Amino acid sequence: MSGRRLRLYGRNYCHLCHDMLVALEALRDEPGVAHFEIEVVDVDADPVLESKYDELVPVLADEHGRELCHYFLDTSIVREYLAGFR
Repeated sequence: MSGRRLRLYGRNYCHLCHDMLVALEALRDEPGVAHFEIEVVDVDADPVLESKYDELVPVLADEHGRELCHYFLDTSIVREYLAGFR
């Protein structure tokens, strides 16, 4: 499979997390954007992740755990990241 996996760390009851997921879905549908999968990770299901991300959610990270953005989707950073995989 070409493309990459992005991880969205968030919480089920977090409206910013839902907003970032919707924005990612829209970005994924844009022409010219490299294919990517979205893995949604509930930080409340893992005490280590809850401690690490707590008030930062939502956090979008690449498949290696490098943070790309948090609170709101930074489409320019994500597009730049994905451009390397076209």
